[in-house]
Parts: sequence; C-alpha cells; structure tokens
Amino acid sequence: MSYEGTSPVRCRAIRGATTVERDSAAAILGETRDLLTRIVEVNGVAVEDLASAFFTATPDLTAAFPAAAARDLGWQQVALLDAQEIPVPGSLPRCVRVLIHWNTDRPQAEIHHIYLRDAASLRPDLARSL
Repeated sequence: MSYEGTSPVRCRAIRGATTVERDSAAAILGETRDLLTRIVEVNGVAVEDLASAFFTATPDLTAAFPAAAARDLGWQQVALLDAQEIPVPGSLPRCVRVLIHWNTDRPQAEIHHIYLRDAASLRPDLARSL
C-alpha cells in the first residue's frame, strides 16, 4: 500500500536459525529469544511493524513451541506459527528456524539474516559477523 507522496511499504522477509544444546523448554526458549533479539537489534525492527513469524524446529525438539519466545518478548499482535521439520537424513540436529515478515520501506539488500551457533553452517555466506 502507498499513499500519495509517500514511498510504498513492502513486506520483507528476514530469515534466521539457531541450534539448541538440549531438548528442554528453557534451552529452546532461551536460544530462540536470543535469535529474535539479535534479528530485531541488527535490523532495527519495531515490533509494531512485524506482520508474522513462522517457526520450524527439527523433530528432536519437542519440549516447547519456539514461538512462545516471541510472545515472551512482547510480540503480542504478531501472527505466529510453529511447525515441525521433516526428518531429513544428515540434517542439522536441534535446530530452530524462523521466517519473519516485516513491513518496511528498507530495500532487500539492507536486510540482515541471522544464523547463530551451529546453524551458521547452514548459510555461511549470511552468518557473517555484524
């Protein structure tokens, strides 16, 4: 949507992932909170501009819904969804991924995707230090 005399607001996607030491609610929620906090800080995201966040977790993480970490951070009006990944042989264990939809006028080239811990191996080109 755009208004006369203003730039259009676009929905941009931010990707991120992290790994969790063990299958416990504290570990899942703690690492997910760290990932989301880093994404918000690095990109300068205002929570009120978030449209949705889609979380996936590998089948070996069942102790908590990663999206609960977003609620803990105050994402009360953001549409959230959790899903379990398919068990692909050789995939990274104990991994939480997120795809965030953000309403912003920032160009795609300025969006920083965040990969933490062992998940940095999934996208070494994006896991650079910021």
